[in-house]
Amino acid sequence: MEYTEAIKSSPVVLVEFYATWCPHCKRMMPVIDQIKELLDGVVNIYQLDIDLNEKLADIESISATPTFVIYRDGKEVWRESGEMEGQYLLQKIQSFI
Repeated sequence: MEYTEAIKSSPVVLVEFYATWCPHCKRMMPVIDQIKELLDGVVNIYQLDIDLNEKLADIESISATPTFVIYRDGKEVWRESGEMEGQYLLQKIQSFI
């Protein structure tokens, strides 16, 4: 799926740009898995490895990992980088639903 299609695939979409070598990304993985479970069927969540998606990471101006981007109706509405509490991220996503 193309990125432009992915970000429009549900009313609210979360994209995580991560790197396999990033310790903060590794710690966020179980958090994202839990959020995926909680919001299944409501929010589409995509995880993109910046090393496998270098061009896209450049286009999206990703300078740190992990970077989380929330889209609503295909438009970016929120972006934050770094490790964060799962509850904080979940509330952010829910605020756009």
